[in-house]
Amino acid sequence: MSYRVFEEYNIEVTEDIKKQFKGVIENIGEDVDREGLLKTPERAAKAMQFLTSGYDKDPAAILKGAMFAEDYNDMVIIKDIELYSLCEHHMLPFFGKAHIAYIPNGHIVGLSKIPRIVDVFARRLQVQERLTHDILECIDHTLKPLGVAVVIEASHMCMMMRGVQKQNSSTTTSGFRGAFEKTETRTEFLKLITADLH
Repeated sequence: MSYRVFEEYNIEVTEDIKKQFKGVIENIGEDVDREGLLKTPERAAKAMQFLTSGYDKDPAAILKGAMFAEDYNDMVIIKDIELYSLCEHHMLPFFGKAHIAYIPNGHIVGLSKIPRIVDVFARRLQVQERLTHDILECIDHTLKPLGVAVVIEASHMCMMMRGVQKQNSSTTTSGFRGAFEKTETRTEFLKLITADLH
């Protein structure tokens, strides 16, 4: 069974970005009228809008739309959340996984909303450090849990393809609030995200 993904773009913005990509292609010495490149400026314009679509979304509203009163105060972990973002320094991709936990304080949130807010913040020009902080603060301020933990592991194309060209390098960032600032709680979280429980 086939399906079609529907994507909607602002026509004026798409045309403007398309012209700029066409100029980039010309300035690097390529022929924009070559068959393989004829539609590239438009494709690149749409791709750039998709990859930065997080600016148009409110992550706190996403969480608030799926908060439920629940008397549960043990750790909730969503691990191995795939993320793809663009480094703000070179506009090259970085990609990896986020591991997120929170300890509810009267409210839980629909599990799919945590990966959604990861996407909202990742689909902006980012640095991994700020991405980690943005996710952490959004959950902390919106859910007001007893604690929040975020760990992101990512590989950066700006390090792998240019600059130092270290293909096997990865970067880990973390942030902890509330109960996760205690060593024992943080240690439990870190053990659980590295354990193979399947």
